Amino acid sequence: MRLSDFLSYPSIVIQCHDNPDADAIASGWGLYLYFKEKNIPVRFIYGGRFKLQKSNLMLMISRYDIPIEYVTELNAPPLLITVDCQYGEGNVQKFEAENIAVIDHHRVSQTLPPMNDVRSNLGSCSTLVWHLLAKEGIDANTDTDLATALYYGLLTDTNGFAELSHPMDRDLRDELKVRRSDISLFRNSNLSFNELKIAGEALIRSEQFSDYKYGLIETKPCDPNILGIISDMFLEVDTVTSCLVYSILEFGVKISVRSCTIEVNANELAGYITEGIGSGGGHMDKAGGFIDRKSLDELGIGYNAESIHDFMHSKMEEYFTSTEIIYVKDYKGDLSPYPKFNKKSMHCGYVDPKAMNLTGIGVSIRTMEGDIDITLTDSMYIMIGIEGEIYPSSIDHFEKSYIYSDEPYTFPGEYEPTIKESKSGNKISIVDYAKSCISTGKRTVYAQKLNHRIKLFTQWDEEKYYLAKPGDYLVAPIDNPEDVYIVRNEIFATTYEEA
Repeated sequence: MRLSDFLSYPSIVIQCHDNPDADAIASGWGLYLYFKEKNIPVRFIYGGRFKLQKSNLMLMISRYDIPIEYVTELNAPPLLITVDCQYGEGNVQKFEAENIAVIDHHRVSQTLPPMNDVRSNLGSCSTLVWHLLAKEGIDANTDTDLATALYYGLLTDTNGFAELSHPMDRDLRDELKVRRSDISLFRNSNLSFNELKIAGEALIRSEQFSDYKYGLIETKPCDPNILGIISDMFLEVDTVTSCLVYSILEFGVKISVRSCTIEVNANELAGYITEGIGSGGGHMDKAGGFIDRKSLDELGIGYNAESIHDFMHSKMEEYFTSTEIIYVKDYKGDLSPYPKFNKKSMHCGYVDPKAMNLTGIGVSIRTMEGDIDITLTDSMYIMIGIEGEIYPSSIDHFEKSYIYSDEPYTFPGEYEPTIKESKSGNKISIVDYAKSCISTGKRTVYAQKLNHRIKLFTQWDEEKYYLAKPGDYLVAPIDNPEDVYIVRNEIFATTYEEA
């Protein structure tokens, strides 16, 4: 779906959810400006029981002259676009319209109209609107007010960028040219005295669990940023290396996760807690997410403080007790009792860092799976797997397992990975330098299908782990059995066959 698809409608109303936040206001305003520029009569509205009062939002609206209207009645427009929400949901007042479209980033909770663009893996609707504008050839950086608003929308919806998970979110953060003084002003108008008391009361009720050095706190309903403030404070306790803070809201539970130990990736922990019942993500040290109330109801978990506390506690205990940690440099395991498999002959891609003049340079590789920080050498290649996944390989290992191909390389993934030089910030497309290769089918490995979770720290990066879930495989070459690695279940079935 493209924004230009809507230009045939004689007029348009853009509606964000009731009691809108910065992300809803910024993304709705971005759409409003697009249609106004195209000379389409357009309105930007919200409904519900209450008018906006939050000081940081009122500042942004007045400073940028955002024409958002509070309405309780609406004559059916030719087209109603709900932004940062889905038509018919409980948090958005229902207005009749001749046609409905949805632009959102939340989890799909009901049947969507045919005209929709919902990206549940994005951290904010501002990111989606920024992307849609770019598809129409519009650079948000030509309007500093809009760029700053979209940036602030992502900032607040991801708890100060702590919950960034999709590379497109990180691209918005890195590429938008914003007015930093405005961001500072908005952020420092964000905490009310009542919210300060909420934080204090929550910290008094905090719980610590010494076996795994984690903490747990429930807060009263509050802005997501307050959860982050409480989490940050809790993590400063010397006996806490990771923590979960949560708030029970009307439609679900908002969570904030923090970690200061490499054995717990906050992004991964948030995903574990919300898997199948919501969404979660972020950084290694800061993350967050949301658990849908309907999903808790389906699990038979009572929507009350005691039941949700028990659920959160059990998820944290389960997380720590069900996971094995492997450091490859110290690994002394033996996979020889497990079946042997041969790698199938298939096309994939590789990049030689020398072609990019990046050997000996620290870089950050941006991928769907996250950012990989590594120093490239002239003895390694950057491999691109069959689903676009990125991993380093020594040239020696490569030449034992692959042959070079002259066929043009075509990237198979959703998001094309990029390399950013750590010092200069220069950004380079990996795909522009990628070449084809073919696995020889001669590499034989032992493979253990896992019935538990594993965190594996590779020799390439001892600060970040690769995660294996039940059903994935722990793999070791028979000629180097201590060089273990992880292959996801779906990729293993495609790339390996029993020897």
